[in-house]
Amino acid sequence: MTRWWYKLYQLAGCLLMIIVLAGCADSGSNDENEVLIRIGDRIVTVLEFNEAFEIAKTAFPHHIRHNREDLQQAQLRLLNQMTVEMILLERAEELGIEISEAEVEKAVAEIKNDYPEGVFEETLLEFAVSYKTWKDRLRIRLIIEKVVDKELKDQIKITPEDIARYYEENYKGQKFDSNVDENAKDINEDIIKNLRRKKTEQGYNSWINELKTRYEIEVNSAQWEKIIGSNSIAGKDSGK
Repeated sequence: MTRWWYKLYQLAGCLLMIIVLAGCADSGSNDENEVLIRIGDRIVTVLEFNEAFEIAKTAFPHHIRHNREDLQQAQLRLLNQMTVEMILLERAEELGIEISEAEVEKAVAEIKNDYPEGVFEETLLEFAVSYKTWKDRLRIRLIIEKVVDKELKDQIKITPEDIARYYEENYKGQKFDSNVDENAKDINEDIIKNLRRKKTEQGYNSWINELKTRYEIEVNSAQWEKIIGSNSIAGKDSGK
């Protein structure tokens, strides 16, 4: 897979939760206007969830889109994803974490540079998402990344023993070019980066679970049962 296709998938992932930020039009349906998730002052309505799930479905393999059990599992994952995001935004507010316009513009430029000309704009059009809405969503993603860095990644300690063990398991016995000093520097940087990422992943779930205990999470069980039991979930793809 080429690099820009990988970035395209990243962009689609960034679009999944836009509905939470952008809000929704008045559909006239009482159920759709019902609150599905509430954490503090933040809410996600039934309509916002369903629209986000429609976007998510575009990335599903064909067999998942036509299997009710798989769709229900995917809905549950999206519910959890939305809940975690709302929690992290609450935490960001408590910590006073913000993103400057310069930081957002830098991230926008880096993302757009990874696409062939016109592909980025075409993807937004395909999802019927405005550039402003996507940019606002990107700001939220950057805020969340800052929360993770501050609360988790920056607290991780990499010891000489960690580096030596990782080298033994992943690099020992490999042949490198004659520039020994440069190789050693590059390898050391790679090891530290990989160890930091690995330790962050290992600590993430326990950290999130601890955060969940700090906030009152309300999920409208009656509306959730309607969502996972609705025949309309697969309807758009299956022709029902």
